[in-house]
Amino acid sequence: IHTLGDESTRMYQQAREKVAEFIGAGDANELVFVRNTTEGINLVAYSWGMANIGKGDVIVTTEMEHHSNLVPWQELARRVKARVEYVMVDEEGQLDWEDLEKKLKLEPKLLAIAHVSNFLGTINPIKQIVESVKAAKHKSIKILVDGAQAVPQMPVDVANLGCDFYAFSGHKMYGPMGIGGLWVKREILED
Repeated sequence: IHTLGDESTRMYQQAREKVAEFIGAGDANELVFVRNTTEGINLVAYSWGMANIGKGDVIVTTEMEHHSNLVPWQELARRVKARVEYVMVDEEGQLDWEDLEKKLKLEPKLLAIAHVSNFLGTINPIKQIVESVKAAKHKSIKILVDGAQAVPQMPVDVANLGCDFYAFSGHKMYGPMGIGGLWVKREILED
């Protein structure tokens, strides 16, 4: 064991603990450091997604998503012969709840949604959405939240939100480029 290696490991773990506390993660080991939100979402798509989404399965996202929360799901669907369905946005830029309910009846494997839309500014009520989706008939649906625009603007408590994945970037919070986080529920990480 080398002194610099020991010090850098300790500092890295301290950083993980601070970031996990900042986003309300109960366990710092649920936080995966990535380069940005896009890499975090791609990591979910090509690890969890490739293992859990297959031919004929449905992925649901919304019309208000940034490309980083659309393209990975489109590519995954193309590769495994699944399909992507888009929840509509109403005239005021809000999520169309009736359309969301309609899309949930398709029994998707995943809902990928922005906490705050980067071009509409819409703040999605993630906790309410998660509670609605995780109702008895939809318990198995995993929910990924693109938190790139939310984490720098509002308090975020991932444990309280109830989602399964939450991705964000450091540079959106005036940190350096090339850092970000992906929070994943422990049972998914263990799987």
